[in-house]
Amino acid sequence: MEKKGLKKYAFVGFTWLFVAASTVGIASWQGLHTFVFAWVVNFLLMTASMAYTETFQPPLQSSYFATKNWEAGGTVYRWLGVDVFRKLLVWIGWEKLSRASNPVKKNRTALEKLEYQTRQSEFGHLIIFIVVSVFGIAVALLQGIRDSFWLFFLNVVLNGYPIAVQRYNRPRLRRVLA
Repeated sequence: MEKKGLKKYAFVGFTWLFVAASTVGIASWQGLHTFVFAWVVNFLLMTASMAYTETFQPPLQSSYFATKNWEAGGTVYRWLGVDVFRKLLVWIGWEKLSRASNPVKKNRTALEKLEYQTRQSEFGHLIIFIVVSVFGIAVALLQGIRDSFWLFFLNVVLNGYPIAVQRYNRPRLRRVLA
């Protein structure tokens, strides 16, 4: 393995080790049932996810990312409140922050990159959604369903809705690219 490739693996490995150690530390300090744990673990996992996707740039060509017939028009996502969530992102300044670091240009290459970023973001949120769901189920089984509230609630808000936003936006980008 070349030196540059080894550095990538080391970076991602150390990031994941930091995230795992921090998660254990926060769980020990605050407990698995608290808002603080649920909030921090989501952002720690996002750090780990971004370290992987930004470092290795996986192609993410799975059929999972293809638009399904039932979601093509976006009706299901609008019914679930994705438009409200998108407006909330604008209101809190997330959209402005996101566009400042990744400005959208009106050329094919930029749109292809943006389409890939929707898959990258969705992939990261999906992995986090699964991991936090496992935490939530474990807490529900060990401590009771009430103690898993923050894990499930924040998981839907911080991961479920962002997944839906990416699945809502991607078909429109693909239509423009076609």
